[in-house]
Amino acid sequence: MKKLVATAPRVAALMEYEDRPVAANEVKIRARFGAPKHGTEVVDFRAASPFIDEEFNAEWQMFTPRKEGSARGIEFGQFQLGNMIVGDIIACGSDVTDYQPGDSVCCYAPLQETVIVNAVNNYKLRKMPEGASWKNAVCYDPAQFAMSGVRDANVRVGDFVVVIGLGAIGQIAVQLAKKAGASVVIGVDPIAHRCDIARRHGADHCMNPVGTDIGREIKALTGKQGADVIIETSGYADALQSSLRGLAYGGTISYVAFAKPFAEGFNLGREAHFNNAKIVFSRACSEPNPDYPRWNRKRIEETCWELLMNGYLNCDDLIDPVVTFNTSAESYMKYVDQHPELSIKMGVTF
Repeated sequence: MKKLVATAPRVAALMEYEDRPVAANEVKIRARFGAPKHGTEVVDFRAASPFIDEEFNAEWQMFTPRKEGSARGIEFGQFQLGNMIVGDIIACGSDVTDYQPGDSVCCYAPLQETVIVNAVNNYKLRKMPEGASWKNAVCYDPAQFAMSGVRDANVRVGDFVVVIGLGAIGQIAVQLAKKAGASVVIGVDPIAHRCDIARRHGADHCMNPVGTDIGREIKALTGKQGADVIIETSGYADALQSSLRGLAYGGTISYVAFAKPFAEGFNLGREAHFNNAKIVFSRACSEPNPDYPRWNRKRIEETCWELLMNGYLNCDDLIDPVVTFNTSAESYMKYVDQHPELSIKMGVTF
């Protein structure tokens, strides 16, 4: 059996592994489809993650150095790549009652030919409805962060909404904002193909930020008022600078991206100082949720799964390209790391 592993920073390879019997509480899944995570997983793959030598200390609520002698947060050669798989259960442990061999399921898992997961009181192991789209299913994770970004920004009927960065999270945010009643949704991305998809799924306008004063263009498209909400998913300093410039007075920036370090020149004066800008850092899996106790991570997940499975969200266009598992190592390096402009969210078939 083979699995996709990062053997060194920015190097992916298929490695063999030995399968094992399932425990009493587990099921074994034969993967049919899958997808990696194009955001934080890529930061890890490039060895740029703070989690390598630090840990997020829950007591202090801050990053602190790992204890001397402790394992690094990412061990290349063992670091498995991948985020979601869809497949069929081929074995069940003796304590498993909610699943049976032949069930089609979706779950969080790395990209490998078989996956063994807990199947007792595990709501994250999702049964696939008859005829459901595997492409929608593998967008389960980005949908949560898109939905959280839209909710945390308090998008309301009639709002002018801008989504910067039209990867999977941004594309789903476009759909959710339009369905939430936004009167104008503007997408921003330098890749024409991504803009075309966003227009098909709710964006009223799309703009290429390269060589464009995005802040001024947002103001022009909204009668000089600016955007009520800007959902920033790219993580670039110039995108946030443009957001501050294009935001309406008192508007909200929902910052969904796992940002890269900002170089000298980022300016929180100018428009930010005059326009009473609000920046909300949005992360679906941080608990307690801003709307706790009514909302938590589980409710976000339940809601996203329902919206993906009932067709409210359409992610078929977002899984691009689709590659075979046998070519997944070179494809990961090409489409996810080296040339992300050639993909939105890479799909894998087994």
